[in-house]
Amino acid sequence: MTALKKRKRQYQIQILTLTDQNPSKEKTRNQAKELSIPHFFPIPISFLKMDYLKSVVPSQLILEQGSNLVVINPGSANVRIGLASQDAPFNIPHCIARYTTQVPKRNVQDQVLNSQITTVQHMERERAYDVAASLLKIPFLDEKVANNALPRKMVRVDGFNPQNSRKESAFVWTDVYEKNAASSSATDTLVCKGVDNESGGQHQGADSQEPSSNEPKLKQSIYGEEAVRISPAEPYCLRRPIRRGHLNISQHYPMQQVLEDLHAIWDWILIEKLHIPLSKRIKYAAILVVPETFDNREIKEMLSIVLRDLHFSSAVVHQEGLAAVFGNGLSTACVVNIGAQVASVICVEDGVAMPTTEKTLPFGGEDISRCLLWTQRHHQTWPQIRTDVLSKPIDLLMLNRLKESYCEIKEGELDAVAVVHSYEDKMPAGSHKTRLTALNVPPIGLFYPMLLVPDVYPPPPRSWFHDYEDMLEDTWQMDFPRRTEMPDGLFPNSFNVGFPMWDNYPVFAAKPKKEEKVGLAEAITSSILSTGRIELQRKLFCSIQLIGGVALTAGFVPAVEERVLHAIPSNEAIDTVEVLQSRTNPTFVSWKGGAILGILDFGRDAWIHREDWIRNGIHIGSGRKYKDSYFLQAQAMCYINS
Repeated sequence: MTALKKRKRQYQIQILTLTDQNPSKEKTRNQAKELSIPHFFPIPISFLKMDYLKSVVPSQLILEQGSNLVVINPGSANVRIGLASQDAPFNIPHCIARYTTQVPKRNVQDQVLNSQITTVQHMERERAYDVAASLLKIPFLDEKVANNALPRKMVRVDGFNPQNSRKESAFVWTDVYEKNAASSSATDTLVCKGVDNESGGQHQGADSQEPSSNEPKLKQSIYGEEAVRISPAEPYCLRRPIRRGHLNISQHYPMQQVLEDLHAIWDWILIEKLHIPLSKRIKYAAILVVPETFDNREIKEMLSIVLRDLHFSSAVVHQEGLAAVFGNGLSTACVVNIGAQVASVICVEDGVAMPTTEKTLPFGGEDISRCLLWTQRHHQTWPQIRTDVLSKPIDLLMLNRLKESYCEIKEGELDAVAVVHSYEDKMPAGSHKTRLTALNVPPIGLFYPMLLVPDVYPPPPRSWFHDYEDMLEDTWQMDFPRRTEMPDGLFPNSFNVGFPMWDNYPVFAAKPKKEEKVGLAEAITSSILSTGRIELQRKLFCSIQLIGGVALTAGFVPAVEERVLHAIPSNEAIDTVEVLQSRTNPTFVSWKGGAILGILDFGRDAWIHREDWIRNGIHIGSGRKYKDSYFLQAQAMCYINS
């Protein structure tokens, strides 16, 4: 029996005994006989997988396969992490605040280069506002409300969002002191000794000052929302390792610090939220659901963190757009992902993502919040308080809450009475009751991006991303040096013999990732029309899937349908646009899809094992690497469509 046949035979036994941890030979023969499978003759593993997936109850499959799978979906503002068996992940601000003795102190490590809007940008923003105001039938910026004969309509929109029950409450400053000076948190101790010392002794000043037993001890590292709620007067520097869809590498934030912070945040979540210590992670596998904006080098660095630093036994990479499709039980859709800082569009056909349709827009939900502040200040409805989203991240938390509670897209004047809070250094929050106006303007900025005016962040050095191994490279058609320990059946030249499902999948040429300076409607239209086939175009225009927190904005779905329909050129034979209703929370749908893909991938042909990654980098044993982020095995489609 050849090595390939032996491997298939092992897979048969594995599939047939998924629900039995201690199978006997007799039971295996009986199970094979029930499926009409000769126990002495190997058959394609895909048949066994599909048969099992058709018969198994989905909840049972999730419990069986998802209890040792950790799904990680990193974003610019938030990271979603949880076990695949969970209904929803932990959604945690993707940041860390570290104690610092730097003078002068930098409150935020990733401070923008240009935090002020130029005169040209200001004029373009006002023109964009007037265009939006005309469409929404509201007053322009220079119109005097007092001279309006009709009184303003006061509207309460409490019923639109479940978060409105907490919209009036103020945030509280984080307590930066250890609860017990004698017994520090195990997580902080691990980070301080294992991470901070490696980063060049950045906490050397803190370590040299030994506090007495009676003095309160400052935490060395603070994570998540607690990190965002630290007073600027405290000796901490906030760091966000991912910014605008890329690793936040800049002259102020070196690559090594970015990677160390990324590792520290994920490690803290695994210990404090999922209760998986480092010693037990070898029993777990990780599913990395990455946004389309990430470059090859960034994905490799994240894989190294997952496999080398976090000690997962194996890992697989899936694309966020593709995962979103399967999270909603679809096979073909145009996925529109509106995150906190980046929006992206990509088309998926029959479980295959089409990279040539990818569009990236450099704005998101946080820019809508900043536009809300700008709009109120220009209408002179914002209280005379110091609100600064750059130096005081807690102000951005407040604006995000106001946006989620009050903003929607609808015609007519939309005002609301709200409580705005002011946060001064270490002082309790001040409450200011005010009337917010033009609440339908900020979200419409997704279609008129000059309204949002994203800040100019220092771009990472492009040479850092230079990589000869492309994510879409056809690796299994290339010649590789054979490893001595590789069995005959695993050598690339003979691998496809038993897996004909891969032979007919198309291979797309790689293209550089670039941002589009257009509105959301134009990006969706351009993405779908780039597919080139009228039948597929019609299907995609009627299968638009909105994901991300902004998708929960009231009135957003009809606005997308209307504006995309008007953006289609008149010479195109398309007259229908439809946004599909999401079957799960749009914020978590990519994470959920990643969990489904990980559970269905029994054979684990796309998975990278820890030992192989540490010794050899990208493992060539299966003849595939990141390519599996774009292609899906046939059994997953069988499960989704059954």
